[in-house]
Amino acid sequence: MKIEPIILEGRYVRMEPLELSHVPGLTEVGTDAELWRWTKHLIQSEEEMREYVSEAIGWQVAGTALPFATIEIASGRPVGCTRMFDIDPVNRSLEIGYTWVAKPWQRTVVNTEAKYLMLQHAFEAMGCIRVQLKTDSLNEKSRKAMLRIGAKEEGTFRNHMIMRENRYRHSTFFSITESEWPNIKHILASKVANVTS
Repeated sequence: MKIEPIILEGRYVRMEPLELSHVPGLTEVGTDAELWRWTKHLIQSEEEMREYVSEAIGWQVAGTALPFATIEIASGRPVGCTRMFDIDPVNRSLEIGYTWVAKPWQRTVVNTEAKYLMLQHAFEAMGCIRVQLKTDSLNEKSRKAMLRIGAKEEGTFRNHMIMRENRYRHSTFFSITESEWPNIKHILASKVANVTS
């Protein structure tokens, strides 16, 4: 399993290896508190975004993650970011998460194509047999998005994390397996192909 930075490019988005040079652009679109409502982070300044990106790059250097900036091809600007992390070469699995897309690009082709590109890389280039996703059990929007891309809900870990303000988070887990990928690939490719300008 090769764990090395790579550019994944589609028709609408380009997934670039996350770098500190992305920080100003990500800060422009990524300080809306609503983006961070269900996370342990709250990014409100360029300095906090730099820390967030630096942490992701640190994981990459350690060989446990591939973080990406999500770039809208039409404008050339970053509109969010995401990571493949907890990469397990022995069990050929990983998780996709730490995903956020700025509000103007939510519920557009951006996240659909980003997930398509990342899943394709995970299953077809990295040889994964399982890709996991998870979200706060209270985050209905995220849960619906995971089901919409074809992930199967597996269950909820209770008191899984302690969040800001000491709230106990229950995390709902989803996954896609290698046998499910060909059908999901077809569905996601159709969604991207059928986008009208």
